[in-house]
Amino acid sequence: MALDIVRLLELTGWRAFDVDDHGRVLAGSDESGSVQLVELAGGERTELTALPGAVAGRYLPGERAVVVQHDSDGNERTQLSLLRLDRTGPAALADLEPLVDDPDHVHRLLDVLPGRIVYATNRRNGVDFDVVLRSATSPEEHVLYDGGGMVGEVAVSPDSRYAALTVPAEPALSDQVLLADTMPETEADALRELTGRRERARNLHLDWLPGASGLVVTSDHERDRTAVALLDPRTGERRPLVTSEEHDLSASPSPDGTTLLVHTNDDGAGKLALHDARTGAHRCDVELPGAGWCASPLPAPAWSPDSRFAALSFSSPTSPGDVLLVEAATGRCRPLTFSAAQLAGENAVEPSSHAIPARDGAAIPCFRYAPQDPDGSAVVIIHGGPESQSVRAFNPIVQALVGRGHTVLVPNVRGSTGYGKRWYSADDTRDRLESVADLADLHAWLPSIGVDPGRVALWGGSYGGYMVLAGLAFQPELWAAGVDIVGISSLESFLRNTADYRRAHREREYGSLSADIDFLREASPLNRVSAISAPLFVIHGANDPRVPLSEAEQVVAAVREKGLECELHVYPDEGHGLAKRQNRLHAYPKALDFLARHLAT
Repeated sequence: MALDIVRLLELTGWRAFDVDDHGRVLAGSDESGSVQLVELAGGERTELTALPGAVAGRYLPGERAVVVQHDSDGNERTQLSLLRLDRTGPAALADLEPLVDDPDHVHRLLDVLPGRIVYATNRRNGVDFDVVLRSATSPEEHVLYDGGGMVGEVAVSPDSRYAALTVPAEPALSDQVLLADTMPETEADALRELTGRRERARNLHLDWLPGASGLVVTSDHERDRTAVALLDPRTGERRPLVTSEEHDLSASPSPDGTTLLVHTNDDGAGKLALHDARTGAHRCDVELPGAGWCASPLPAPAWSPDSRFAALSFSSPTSPGDVLLVEAATGRCRPLTFSAAQLAGENAVEPSSHAIPARDGAAIPCFRYAPQDPDGSAVVIIHGGPESQSVRAFNPIVQALVGRGHTVLVPNVRGSTGYGKRWYSADDTRDRLESVADLADLHAWLPSIGVDPGRVALWGGSYGGYMVLAGLAFQPELWAAGVDIVGISSLESFLRNTADYRRAHREREYGSLSADIDFLREASPLNRVSAISAPLFVIHGANDPRVPLSEAEQVVAAVREKGLECELHVYPDEGHGLAKRQNRLHAYPKALDFLARHLAT
């Protein structure tokens, strides 16, 4: 029997946030309808929070307490609070102790240390993010970095002397590594560049080795694929530890500096292994459940302070999401949750992988989900980002569409990560429409697998929503319908109206309002609405700080003025996407029914 969308949306998924020395795991579960904190210990599950929206958290080392990160109705102005674990029952907002409480600004938890937290905040001017070290027991704070702009990752050395951080470099999807010294000999020593501002390279997953002797970093400096390297904090020199010419690698070192948990990204599937942190030598593979791989890229694993355990988030096309616990000494992997059991006896579909030929000889990576009884129609689902990757993870929308007889394609068009620097750079700024042209190449391939080219729809969220609108506007003869979720309709108005702190960051990818306004207008679907001929279904959160609601409203008004069918569903308690199950249960069945009508024979 085909899986029903309501049944799929009601499945519970899990993810790992942290683990302590006793093997207790701080996990997230969406059983209540949004992600709440749960502790997994000794086979028992203890609900820790019952907040209005989705939350995240970390243990405060050495104490029975959790630092909770939470916002209001998806507005992404996250606040930080302390939850003592000596209480009973799940905590409401009134049960939390405020740590960083300023609802007008964003406060993002970056790291936890004994008695202290590290967070980023834009409260100074609403635009630039400062990095702050704060006591967990008093208002005492120390600013580690206030150099302006966005801040990506921060790693504070165990003695709190140094903070390594990443900020956007000048090229798109590039990161510069800076070193902040909390006790500099001179003012000039307070902040040093470890990598160049103009360097085209990703620098991710910063972690200190003991004694601040080195930084483990995932980087594609002078490479097409990311590798695991050791970065010298004194000289900036990088020494490769684990490399691959075929796959992107990333790693997380244990706190004691002996072990690397290395993740290999193999076409959206992840494989794990333990390596020696000093030499990079392989120790053993980590045997994962099921098919032996998980969704890639993997959320950063959490190590216990004593380096005995690593907690992982796991997903596959037939597993909604689970928590795994890895023993560092042996590589033994033990599942703590069993989400796949919810699908026992159901017809969940695994994808096949394809390299679809493009117009210029390139190959577009793509997953194909084939129904048992195909009806000849297809839906192409495009990921957001654009600097992201469609992976082999559970997706209730995919499984529901397949259950209704639609063939589903999930591609990684130009601009996607996971396939090397050349591929993720192929859509930067004035090459934006190259990724849109990939949609036409995907469409041209569909008849070879028995799909009727006149019965193909587009579905996408965020940047994927832009791709839906661009496909309908630039290739109107190809697409029978579109579902746009929190998508960009005009690159110009998006950049003008997005949150102030995001504008400069996004201009690196899309082009700037000052230098590229002609192309931003040329590549905007809103300016080509006259060409759209397909019906449209639009979903948006009223509190979206990334892609403002106005992006949906303006394209809906323009499409309706043409006399085309266009549904708009706005959710007042959501932001950039639908985080609450009750809203997903309202929106997604309607979207699937919309596609069923317009893809029918």
